[in-house]
Amino acid sequence: MFFMKIQVFFAVLACKLSRFAIRLLGRGGTDFPGRVALKLCPNLLGHMARGVTAVIVTGTNGKTTTSRMIEQAMADSGISFFANKSGANLLSGVTAEFAMHATLTGQCRYPYALIEADEAAFKAISRFVEARAVVVTNVFRDQLDRYGEVTHTLENIRIGISHCPGAALCLNADDPLSRSLADETDNPVLFYGVDTPIYEKRVAELSDAPYCLKCKHAYVYDYVTYGHLGGYRCPCCGYSRPRPDVSVTEVHSTDTQGSHVALRCAGGDFDTRINLPGGYNIYNACAAMACGQALELDAATVSASLGRFACGFGRMEKFEIGGTSLRMILIKNPAGCNQVLNFLTNTTEPSVFVVCLNDRAQDGRDVSWIWDVDFEQVAEMGEKLSGLIVSGVRADDMAVRFKYAGVPAEKLRIVKDYDQLLRDCTAQDKPVYIMPTYTAMLALRERISKTYGFKEFWE
Repeated sequence: MFFMKIQVFFAVLACKLSRFAIRLLGRGGTDFPGRVALKLCPNLLGHMARGVTAVIVTGTNGKTTTSRMIEQAMADSGISFFANKSGANLLSGVTAEFAMHATLTGQCRYPYALIEADEAAFKAISRFVEARAVVVTNVFRDQLDRYGEVTHTLENIRIGISHCPGAALCLNADDPLSRSLADETDNPVLFYGVDTPIYEKRVAELSDAPYCLKCKHAYVYDYVTYGHLGGYRCPCCGYSRPRPDVSVTEVHSTDTQGSHVALRCAGGDFDTRINLPGGYNIYNACAAMACGQALELDAATVSASLGRFACGFGRMEKFEIGGTSLRMILIKNPAGCNQVLNFLTNTTEPSVFVVCLNDRAQDGRDVSWIWDVDFEQVAEMGEKLSGLIVSGVRADDMAVRFKYAGVPAEKLRIVKDYDQLLRDCTAQDKPVYIMPTYTAMLALRERISKTYGFKEFWE
């Protein structure tokens, strides 16, 4: 026992000191300090998480934004908690965040923790924390070189749930993959979903789950929201979308600033304003509402919080620089990128698009996914597309993709230098939408912070 206490002390101390040193250098230090701490004490997270009630958000797309929505709801409800808002969602990153909110003896200072967990790391993180609620956003194909096929991702999440006995599961009723997680568990389940189509016009998409998980027959859809999400049913065995406990019953309006929807839950019906645009953020809001119900928060408080939460870095994050409006929207897989295009191609104002494609480990080495994205819709925007810039390590590949999509050569430019790219962006007299992969987002976000005085991504 004494040796364990010494281990914990030095592991927490090393984590705090390395974070401090890295921050002095102007870097994030969100993951490395946790790796140092785990080398000294592999069970450190389990020790620090004792007595802490966790809320875990996992899934392929929407984890960070859903977590920020839940964070606002918990804060408005007066709950004392901390969150890994920097997006460090692997075991090492979560360990580092716990250590920064603990004493040197490893005692956490907060009774609650809101944890965004990478879908592959969830099965490891969940072994060490006591979850009261687990939110699964969706399961889509993502970084095949890291996650494998969707069934592999689904199995990782299923294993993680098995480590959370008694936790309320908030599952996406419109996703047949996420919905299946309810079939082999005794955990209480809250389904959330959208009861109506979201877009008047959708981009063309490949389904990541076209066949019934039970009998392999093709699903029939009464409506589709996006990807393989919607009112699915199997005409052969009857496997179908369950009735949601929390649902969006109507999308009143949507614009470049947000959406206005009708939300229904056990706490009543609410006209809710979501202060981020995009149909996928309607799903994120619905997931946050379900989590609030699982935590027994006041439904009116949660609904109101959706209109004032702060978005995560790079997730529809907006910057006003020298009179130019810039929005940064992370892209990382076909489903997520298509939803960004759904939003952008449905806007009415002329704008400039920027796509930054990297292939580093955190992005996924395989960039062939860009050929499964309906970039042809960009070419069809006509005069609404004022210009298109490609950048990043794989800028040339992105340029080729847009060439085959039919984007006119005179509208397409390659700018590989990020400093020059930002100068070009801030010189525009029209809104600019920057779509980077993960490491490109971090690099651009760092330059925006240092050059134009915005807060760092981890703040």
